[in-house]
This record gives sequence, structure tokens and C-alpha cells, in this order.
Amino acid sequence: MKTTKYSDLLVIAICTLTLISPIYGQTPTVNVLAPAQLNLMPVPASVQIQTGRLPIHSSFNVAVKNYADDRLRAGIARMLTRLAGRTVLTLPADLATDEGAATLVVQCEGAGEIIPSLSENESYTLEINDSKARLAAPTVVGALRGLETFLQLLEGDRDGYYLPAIKIQDQPRFPWRGLLIDVARHYEPMEVLKRNLNAMAAVKLNVFHWHLTEDQGFRVESKKFPKLHTLGSDGLFYTQDQVREIIAYARDRGIRVMPEFDIPGHSTSWLVAYPEIGSAPGPYKIERGAGIFEPALDPTREQTYKFLDGFLGEMAGLFPDAYMHIGGDENEGKQWDRNPQIQAFMKEKGIKDNHALQAYFNQRILKILQKHHKKMIGWDEILHPDLPQDAVIQSWRGPSSLAEAAKKGYNGILSAGYYIDLIFPAAQHYLADPIPADTSLTPDEAKHILGGEATMWGEWVSPETIDSRIWPRTAAIAERLWSPRNVTGIEDMYRRLAVVSRELEELGLTHEKNYGMLLRRLAASENTGPLRTLASIVEPVKQYRRYQMRPQTMLSPLTGLVDAARPDSETARHFTSNVDAFLSDAPRFTLYRSDLERTLAEWQTASRALGPMIDQSPALQEARPLANNLSAIADAGLEAISYLSSGSAPTTEWRQAQLARLDEAAKPKAALEFVVITSVRELVIAAGELPQLRSMTPAEWKKRVNTQATPGKN
Repeated sequence: MKTTKYSDLLVIAICTLTLISPIYGQTPTVNVLAPAQLNLMPVPASVQIQTGRLPIHSSFNVAVKNYADDRLRAGIARMLTRLAGRTVLTLPADLATDEGAATLVVQCEGAGEIIPSLSENESYTLEINDSKARLAAPTVVGALRGLETFLQLLEGDRDGYYLPAIKIQDQPRFPWRGLLIDVARHYEPMEVLKRNLNAMAAVKLNVFHWHLTEDQGFRVESKKFPKLHTLGSDGLFYTQDQVREIIAYARDRGIRVMPEFDIPGHSTSWLVAYPEIGSAPGPYKIERGAGIFEPALDPTREQTYKFLDGFLGEMAGLFPDAYMHIGGDENEGKQWDRNPQIQAFMKEKGIKDNHALQAYFNQRILKILQKHHKKMIGWDEILHPDLPQDAVIQSWRGPSSLAEAAKKGYNGILSAGYYIDLIFPAAQHYLADPIPADTSLTPDEAKHILGGEATMWGEWVSPETIDSRIWPRTAAIAERLWSPRNVTGIEDMYRRLAVVSRELEELGLTHEKNYGMLLRRLAASENTGPLRTLASIVEPVKQYRRYQMRPQTMLSPLTGLVDAARPDSETARHFTSNVDAFLSDAPRFTLYRSDLERTLAEWQTASRALGPMIDQSPALQEARPLANNLSAIADAGLEAISYLSSGSAPTTEWRQAQLARLDEAAKPKAALEFVVITSVRELVIAAGELPQLRSMTPAEWKKRVNTQATPGKN
């Protein structure tokens, strides 16, 4: 942690901006701190640094003013446990009875919503001076959000632990800030869900979107239709008591739980037990692969709606949230096209195509949900001219699609740009915005944009790996949905993300711990140094390429190197930064040369050591081409630096040969790809261009190198 005293910070930049607040329907002016010296994530709406610091000693205690219930007391207890763990101080377990003697006073005005809802007031203020901290919130949830900020302010130096003197006024930019976890393709045990709920609360996310049914599994107990979970789940499902347990656990942390039952497509697991509501006679079996499958419910049979009325009514009684997600995506209608009865129904009703037929289905489902006092939400595909405007659109297509729905009067949330299963870096997610700066929406239309959700689709995650695919990148998405729009600094986001990542471990998250475990298992040894070096500069292939490159089923173990490798390589970012600095100013080569040479030499050494390691571990055989390419990458980089440092230009043949080797190394192997290739190419190109570069300014030099550094351009 930083050891700078906040009272000495004289260069903190405060700026003013206006943001749209969907919660309150107004446009307040707020101050936003450029968070150069703070570890807060999400960045609050308004921060003002004051002079002084509040020491944290073993006498630290908390008092509650005005209102306190079991949920608030439990939240304070959790905060104290984490504070004690970080400081190694023995702190009082009980709340203080004397407000005047308390270090932290939590002033809460009331319980807020009995059931967490879209209209929950999550605002709070936090003021800290030399002697006391005061947290004020209109609701328990607001107080819980403030307690997370309080913990993130903790700093330490040679004089001990402290919190900076500060004034914070905070509220979220969007009221809907969610995380979807798909437990249908791969079942996730209760402890996985709970630790991820803990992490959600830590970064102020407030909607757990529970994707419970898919072609590969039906994961919730139904007492009315028990064959759904007994035949459609391989025995891996949540009992209704477990569902209530998760809902209560989430509520204690100010998090809504919204279930998704995907219909009419993605419904194979429904039809394993009840083929009579399908669009083809069956029999059906649980799907084991990934992809889009044909089975779909029959939207023309009254039996289908009677069945769904019974099931959705049962689930409406189980899940208290106002919203119920019906999916509605990726139904290609192939079974509908081949079914003569469905075609005859469409002709009789004047339904012109499958999209219109699905709209008919959605309207029937909407009436069922309304009967059971639920609001409908679904993916982009449910949008149709006949769709009532009280339905909510969840967009995987993007902000433009979401904006068009908003212009038509529909509320919506964004998930495009937040598909964390696609293994894009945090920076890419961070720049996706539900309401971009160049939006064409009017302020009234923008109110229809409720927020967004990160989506953890479950094809390639297990209980051992799911945390590493969600965290810490989702904290960057949480900031985008909470903080003002103009908080967009990538470098500082990564600085704070590293701090948040460590703090998440105290909540039981395994994104860091399991990395070493997976590598030790693959190496069958404690000596994983060379393998760790390789894993640190490769990432799983992006988007949906993994399944094509490394076919597996839902029954395959997810324990390969691709499962251990992280989605967002910190080592690659650091290397890229050093290369950029190295090439940006010719007279200062030596400033970064030693660091780059040391890194590249480490890659050379690791490549040589990986051969014997792979020989001893059949599980690593697929990594052999990666190990060989690691040597080629390191050699090219070291030779390029040698040329650049000596001032002598290499031959054209050397340049062409090195770039060809790098092109080959850039090709994915074992569903993994090196993420340092472009930077090494820059070194090679710069060495080859040395005579021309000598006459250029640093900016011209870097621009010339960058334009040629795309793989495949020699």
C-alpha cells in the first residue's frame, strides 16, 4: 500500500462533472477525485481530501445511531473481521454503547426496502477527521456500501494503520449493477456462489443473475414438476431450501437475486423430462457439448402454457425479486420450421415468421408472469413491436441496440462489452459504457438505461477456475456501473485493481490461490518456476475460439494449462510498458534495457527448463510448442536490443527471419496465445529501421514502429 501521508498531498486534482442519475431522475453536479493516491474501487461520486488522519488502534470500535437491525449489525461484524485481519489487531467484537467514545459512528435512518429492489437508495456519506469517522446513510444498504468504502481507505506506514481525513458523498450512477453466473452448463456449489456474493458486495454490485436452466442442465428443485431436476441435472441442482439460503445471504449484503429460466430455446434439459411440451417428439437427452442446439418449447400448444404457468408460479413464490428472466435468445426455430402443426398454427393466426411466433410466445409468458406479480426481462431477441413496454431488455448486441430500445420506451441493461467469459482484458470491459459519451439519447430516454451486467457463461469454468474468470476484472465493470462516466484512466484502474484483487482474497476468492495449485498439479511438482514463467505471458484465446481449437464436453476436466492461464496478463502489460518506454527516447535506452534483458533472459531459461518438465508430465505435452516458441520470442527480443544498443543495424535477412518466427509463435497452440508478440515485433522492427530512426523524433520513431508491428506485416 501507499505510505504517503494524505495531509501532504498537494497535487490531488478535483474536477466537476454532470452525470445522469437513473435512480433519482435528475442531473446533480458532483466532484470527482482523480484517484492517483487512493485505492478506492469503485471511485465515489464525490471525494474531498482533508488534512489529517485517523489512527486505527486496538481500541477501534463502532457505534450505531438511530437505526440498527440484524443485517446492519452483521455487516459491521464482517467489516470488523476484515479490518482485524488486515491490521492484526484484536478489535472489540461488540458495538459501542457510547457514541462519543466510538471511532466510527454509523448513522442509519431506516431499513430501506424489505426485499432488495431497483429503487433501493444506496447513497451514503462518509467523513473522517483526526478523531472520528462518521458514516451516514438513509438505508441499511447505503450503510453497507459505505462500510466497503471505509475498508478500502485503510492505509499503513511506519506509524501504524490509519485512514485519511476525507469527505465522501456517494451514490451509484446506475441502479442495476449485476453479475450473471451460469450454473447450468457447469454446476457451481453453494460455497462458490457465496464467496462470489461476498466479492460482489465488496465492489458494490447489487444483482446476482442466476442462470439456472440450459441445454446442459436444469439446476433448481421443482416440487410441482420434480422430473425437471431429477432427470435434467445429473443430480446436481439446488434444493428450494438452498435457494432460500442464497437469497437470504445475498439480501444481507444488499444484493437482489434474479433467476433466469431460458425459454423457448436453450431448453433441452426441460424436454428430457417433459418431451410433450417440445416442438419435436424426442426423446431428448442432456447436451454435453457447447453451442446452440435445436430443441425448443412448442409455442402453439396450450399444454405448454399450462405447464409454464405451474412452474413459473412455483418459482415466483420461491424468488421474491420483482423480475424474472425468460432468456429468449438464440432460438433458431429449426424445429418449428419442420413441425407441420406449428406451421399450420402460424398460417391460421397470420404469424409471418419465427420471430413473430416467439413474440406471440413472449406475450403469453408475460401474462403468466404478470399473473404471478413478476416483471419480465429477456435478451435482445424478445424485442418486437408487439412487446409491452413493461418488459426489460438485456442487450448482448451493444449500446446502439440498447439505445434503440430506450427510444421506443423500453427499460434495458447492457451486457455487450461485459462478457467476461470471452477472456478480454479488464481495460476493454472498462471502456464499455451503457450510455457512451457520444450517445444520441435525450436525458429522458437515457433514464430507460438501468445499468448493466457482467456475464459469466459457464462452458469452460469449474469450481476451481470460475473465480479467476470473474475476478478481478469484474471489479472494473463494477466501477463503470457505479462511478461517474469520466472516470476512465486505464493505468490507474489497473493500479487499483491489483489492490482490490488482494483484498478479495480475504473473502475466500480463489483467483490467486488456485493459480499456483493448478500449475503444481500440471507439473506434478512443487518446482513450477519455468511453467509459471510461460503461463504469465500467455492468455486463453478470446471469444469462442477455445471450443474449436480444443474440443471438450461439459464432462471434460477443466484442469489444463488453458484453465490455469489468466485472462489478463500483468507480466505482458509490464513488458509492453517497458518496451514502449525503451523505444520512446533513443538517448535513454539504458534506463529500461536491463529490465527488458533480464525478462527476456528469464524466458530463455524457462524455455530450456520446460523440456524436461514436459517430458515428466503427459498433461503438459500440449504445451511443448509453446515452450519452443518462448525460446524464439526471447532470442528475437534479446538480439534486437543488442542491435539497438550497439547502434549497428541488422541485415534485412535477419529482420525477415525474426518476424517470420514471431508470426509462427503468434499462432495459438493448446487454445493459448502469447500476448507479448507485438511488443517483441516492435523491438525487431526498430532494430531493422535503426538508420532511419536516428533522424526521427521519439514520437515519429514510435509511430513508425507501431504501424509495422501488427503480426503478419513484415
